[in-house]
Amino acid sequence: MELRRRAFGLSMGLMFGLTVLLGTWWLLLARSDAYIFSRLGTFFIGYSVTVLGSFIGFIWGFVYGFGIGFLLAWFYNSFCRWIYER
Repeated sequence: MELRRRAFGLSMGLMFGLTVLLGTWWLLLARSDAYIFSRLGTFFIGYSVTVLGSFIGFIWGFVYGFGIGFLLAWFYNSFCRWIYER
């Protein structure tokens, strides 16, 4: 079975992006100090624990998630071809 790289990348991107978006909104509603999420600003340029920052975090999360998902599917397909086509 071969994984579709784009489809897997899109699903991982949406999962990562929505995690950042909804996690930020949850922290805003709970009025938490958001120490862990505020550290994401180190990796995601422009991210902060605000409403605008949550959308910036969604975009960055989607980009990172898409790249990770695409690469995971590519590695999986490559290893399967290498193992089963010998």
